[in-house]
Amino acid sequence: MLVIPAIDIKDGQCVRLRQGRMEDSTVFSDNPLQQAEQWRAQGARRLHIVDLNGAFAGSPVNAEIVTAITQKFPDLPVQIGGGIRNMESIRFYIEAGVSYVIIGTQAVKDPEFVKQACMEFPGKIIVGLDAVEGMVATEGWADVSEVSAIELAKKFEDVGVTAIVYTDISRDGMMQGCNIEATVEIAEQSSIPIIASGGIAKLCDIVDLKEAAKNAAGGGICGVITGRAIYEGRLNLSEAQAYCDAEDSRKPADCL
Repeated sequence: MLVIPAIDIKDGQCVRLRQGRMEDSTVFSDNPLQQAEQWRAQGARRLHIVDLNGAFAGSPVNAEIVTAITQKFPDLPVQIGGGIRNMESIRFYIEAGVSYVIIGTQAVKDPEFVKQACMEFPGKIIVGLDAVEGMVATEGWADVSEVSAIELAKKFEDVGVTAIVYTDISRDGMMQGCNIEATVEIAEQSSIPIIASGGIAKLCDIVDLKEAAKNAAGGGICGVITGRAIYEGRLNLSEAQAYCDAEDSRKPADCL
């Protein structure tokens, strides 16, 4: 299971939001490139980058920063989301060196678009499902649809989607732990590997998720995204990844 640090970019800065609210953001760095270097030095094997401005604008806004990161660290896979609504945006990011492109809002509005993207860019497409009480939110989490995350995940089972990033918006940035029950449920209901997101606060959350992932059927849980916890020093990225890598890792005493 990969532990994937998040770099959320707003107005050129590295920030973290609470429950997706743009007005409730904390700036952790004014240099996303430097932040990427820091996570790489701590053993990150992939970066999760979100263009927050792009998510609300409906098109890439901070693409230059993303390109700078991929150019400086060509050996570090990057998955990018935020404002990706057409083939031109996908093509731009792939040509810029991004490994995976995350389709969120457009996956809800036009599932056929995901199928076409998978055909044109095989192995490069991730679907982002951000949910409020199980229902998918769109437009930078500003609108909640009438489509359930599980229902939508099932639509993409046979089109070539590499993974699904599943985020419980109510947990995101709140440091209350991951919604393991909902994450396991979508993993078992879908044949697509799931990347968990939202709420990771400490190593014990990673421990609990790994334990749940062992027994999850379906596509399973292949990764977890962490943001505020590593920025505030509550979770050590290297330690978390080492725990996930160990085949017979024991639960830390304070997680029993």
